[in-house]
Amino acid sequence: MNHQIARALPENLKPLADLAFDLRWTGSQTVSRIWQRLDPDMWERTRNPVTLLMNVHDARLQEAACDEELLAGLTHWLERVARHDSEPAWFDPTHGGEAMGSVAYFSMEFGLSEALPIYSGGLGMLAGDHLKSASSQGVPLTGIGLLYQQGYFRQFITDDGTQVVLHPYNDPSSLPVRPVHGEDGHWLRVRLPLPGRLLMLRLWEARVGRVRLLLLDSNDPMNSPFDRAITAQLYNADRKTRLLQELVRGVGGWEALQKLGIEADVCHLNEGHAAFAVVARAAAFARRESVAFGTALWATRAGNVFTTHTPVSAAFDRFDPSLIAKYAAPLAHEAGIEVDELLTLGQEPDSGLFNMAFLAMRGCGHVNGVSRLHGEVSRKLFAPLFPGRPYAEVPVSHITNGVHVPTWDSSAANSFWRRAWPESWSRHLDKAAAALQTRPDEELWAFRNAAREELVEYVRERLVRRCHERGHPVTHLSSCTSAFNPKALTIGFARRFTSYKRPGLLFHDADRLARILGDSDRPVQLLIAGKAHPNDQVGAAMVREVVRFCMRDDVWGRAIFLEDYDMTVAEALTGGVDVWLNTPARPMEACGTSGMKTLVNGGLNLSTLDGWWDEAYDPEVGWAFGGCEDDDLANVESDSEILYRILEEEVIPEFYQRDENGLPRRWIERVRASMTRLTPRFSSDGMVREYMEKVYLPAMRQHHRRAAAGASLAGTLESWHTGMLHAWKEVQFGTLITRHFDDCWRFEVQVRLGTLAPEDVAVELYAEDPATGEPCPMPMQITQPPSNATECYVYAAETPADRPSDHFTPRVRAMHSEIISPVEAPFILWKNRAV
Repeated sequence: MNHQIARALPENLKPLADLAFDLRWTGSQTVSRIWQRLDPDMWERTRNPVTLLMNVHDARLQEAACDEELLAGLTHWLERVARHDSEPAWFDPTHGGEAMGSVAYFSMEFGLSEALPIYSGGLGMLAGDHLKSASSQGVPLTGIGLLYQQGYFRQFITDDGTQVVLHPYNDPSSLPVRPVHGEDGHWLRVRLPLPGRLLMLRLWEARVGRVRLLLLDSNDPMNSPFDRAITAQLYNADRKTRLLQELVRGVGGWEALQKLGIEADVCHLNEGHAAFAVVARAAAFARRESVAFGTALWATRAGNVFTTHTPVSAAFDRFDPSLIAKYAAPLAHEAGIEVDELLTLGQEPDSGLFNMAFLAMRGCGHVNGVSRLHGEVSRKLFAPLFPGRPYAEVPVSHITNGVHVPTWDSSAANSFWRRAWPESWSRHLDKAAAALQTRPDEELWAFRNAAREELVEYVRERLVRRCHERGHPVTHLSSCTSAFNPKALTIGFARRFTSYKRPGLLFHDADRLARILGDSDRPVQLLIAGKAHPNDQVGAAMVREVVRFCMRDDVWGRAIFLEDYDMTVAEALTGGVDVWLNTPARPMEACGTSGMKTLVNGGLNLSTLDGWWDEAYDPEVGWAFGGCEDDDLANVESDSEILYRILEEEVIPEFYQRDENGLPRRWIERVRASMTRLTPRFSSDGMVREYMEKVYLPAMRQHHRRAAAGASLAGTLESWHTGMLHAWKEVQFGTLITRHFDDCWRFEVQVRLGTLAPEDVAVELYAEDPATGEPCPMPMQITQPPSNATECYVYAAETPADRPSDHFTPRVRAMHSEIISPVEAPFILWKNRAV
């Protein structure tokens, strides 16, 4: 694919245009060196290759055309691309015979590069890494999102520590995106019906290797000024604008796929923001197959996937039903249903509000959280949709997030891993990790020192630039050039400033922290970054408190707040810090992938047992504080005391405990264990393969079965469900008899099925494992058919008598081999049990 830069390039530099527009290479050290060599200052300021190519001086371009080092790097990249594209990726030899269409991956934000600022935080970073790994693994996937004119926001910190919110314009002509053209050569637009008007949505495309990212934009001159601003800001607080964004993303996004002829077998919702896509997909299926919307939803639901990222119900997007009724009425009309039916799909049982996560839950055949602990939390969040079900049987699984290793490795780490496994080490992480085990301690420590030195140099350059921009005196500028110590223990703390992440925990005893940082024998330095949401005054106050701490005379140069936390800052921090600190109140961190980014770079994690660290932690790879029970947000006093103690008694002494060769052997051992055990385990390549094998392929197969032959199976299942709605009220329990024989219990229970047949139900003896709490249902067998006297079947089961008999409860569930239970089969009856 040839991308055009609006200027002439020397012949041997023309491949730079393709390089600038391919976002899969944003993490490549080779590619970064090319851009840096072309114009180091502009690259450092923008990290945007399109902007760089459009603005670099002609004289420099002519010089670059003769720059042997730059041309060698470009040649190396071209060879790498050719080799990469010619080699079979994981998907084709492993699952290519499945003839799978595309996975349509919807997300509110995508964090692919600082050159495309359409992200805010962890959700976007995960989405960007998902696309990059789908490309490297050869997974047929298409991303769908919005091209925000202003994105999230840029942060400016005043001299008194106040966060100022800025919204610079994202000029599409300087972004790595291009308009999508139709067969007639005109710019392709999607028309989205809204009350009294058509919303015109321009369609853009970004390229991530083998993967396309489609981006919708309402800033079309044919729209009203209000409508043009629908896609202006990420996470717009206005509820009407937020709803319209979600209609654009879900409905407009699905329509864009249709216009481009992209056959999506699987629709993956990365959070509930795009949940209207499940309605749009069913409506399109109903039109194509000439079936009713209900049948279409039964056909398509199996192919829909919902990944939830929030650990708290308050974070779900909710809308007043009247707002939905107004703005989603055209969608209901397209689907051939009444607005009330659409409202029912998203209705929250208690409040009556329209809940986007509940719409996604009701419209998707597979739902998962993003870590093991988050899966447990999510089952409790969604329990109101499944009355009568134990938490463990609420249908939410988990696939733990991962990070795209080539994006997040520092240049020092890249060189170190390549010495261990020279050829394509990031594509063979298990083998590279095994090889890294044998590298000498001296080499590993030298690599860590080099990584820390890179970070210190970055911090100094950033401070100097900030001083220039603000006109600070020369004396202040001089202190910036010597800030930080490249040999000191460096701790990083960067995240969104919000209450549950407890950013103030480390600063609870500011004087004690200052003493830790000021120890001349064992110096410690702290790098902090993060934003508070523009409407979060509590978070903004936290930012101000931390910035003011960094201004103290006794910590200046040892504690620095880096303003405007973005991907560039994140890459620098995770690439060089010795310890990554995370302090959320358990279980409020869904996953927390920032700490994963340090793994490839030899950084260690110190965190509460929350998110991914809850399943990754081992005393040999890092440190943890806080218990395995849920933390109280107010539990700052005790947790801060534990954190200080771990720093003072474990982390700092271990870093400075050196042998006769000046090596911290125990620290090096811990770094090696973290790098080799955890880097492959928490790679997004592995995550994407897990999604493919556990979710995408099963979803596709089930959708195909339901959609075949004019959706005949879907119609059968819909009829089964309708019949069950009427027949289930006839199901009743009769007498339960429990007997004790030797060392076992025998349970016999009467069950009246009414018009249902035994094959329509499963009768089980339910108990929970006393150690884990996991469900242990045991099938009960028919021992006696109905009699004229009782009209009841008698079911029986025996179990060891090592537990009291009241630990066991008979229950009846609806059964069908093709039903997704309990999403599509909520029917359950317990014998005298309150769940």
